[in-house]
Amino acid sequence: MSQRNTVASLFAVAALSMAAPAASAQTVLEQAAEHRFQIDFRVNDAALATLLPAGWETAIAPQGPAKDANLRMIFIDRMAIVGRDGKPAARPTARLVYLAIPVKNAASGATGQMIVHGLTEHAADAPGAFGVYQHATTAKMSRTATASGGAMTGSEDWEFAAASGERMEAHVEYERGPATRGGAEVKFFDARDPSQYQVFRTEQAIDIMRNVTTNPPDHVKKFSYKAGGGKIAALFDGTEKVLSWDSFPWYIRTVSAP
Repeated sequence: MSQRNTVASLFAVAALSMAAPAASAQTVLEQAAEHRFQIDFRVNDAALATLLPAGWETAIAPQGPAKDANLRMIFIDRMAIVGRDGKPAARPTARLVYLAIPVKNAASGATGQMIVHGLTEHAADAPGAFGVYQHATTAKMSRTATASGGAMTGSEDWEFAAASGERMEAHVEYERGPATRGGAEVKFFDARDPSQYQVFRTEQAIDIMRNVTTNPPDHVKKFSYKAGGGKIAALFDGTEKVLSWDSFPWYIRTVSAP
């Protein structure tokens, strides 16, 4: 089955689930088929702590592909967005990038993630549900893929910048490796009021193209990034380290509220 047909089939199955009552009585807000490129970082802990509400701290994995990562930069091409009624959203496609921190509450033991900043191409999507998105006055994305001799190579360019100086960019060239299918259900807490959250339920394929801990076959041929300025300057002060380069050739995400 081709990648396009695989995505279409998964999207159709997931769409059917939107119409069924959820066991946890969650309210579906939207669903999207996406392509993602994710960079895992270790950044300055003190700078990161200033973005978290009282009682919350980073939840850093002690082992595995996410070992030592305290910040994720995720570039997203939202290729097909539908509303809770299963019909195309008013803005059915979108490009954006956000920064997410894996978190836990020391008192309650609750775990999940917090989106602490983002740049989005649609002004109407800012500041968004978590109040952290800025309109990207520069929002560019290009992806290419070439198949030859049984191998597939690709390149991706992402560039987002806000008028106030915040910027996140990435360029990567790679050989596509085998992807592992997975999925998760994660709570994304609102840093302004952590009693409020959304649930992201995903079906995905992940290709870990390079990782400093698990050392998979290195499929990254060229890579560069730029990040910083404005509200995120302290996170990217030159001491940050890239730990993992992850491609999600398909990613089905359902967003719900409790």
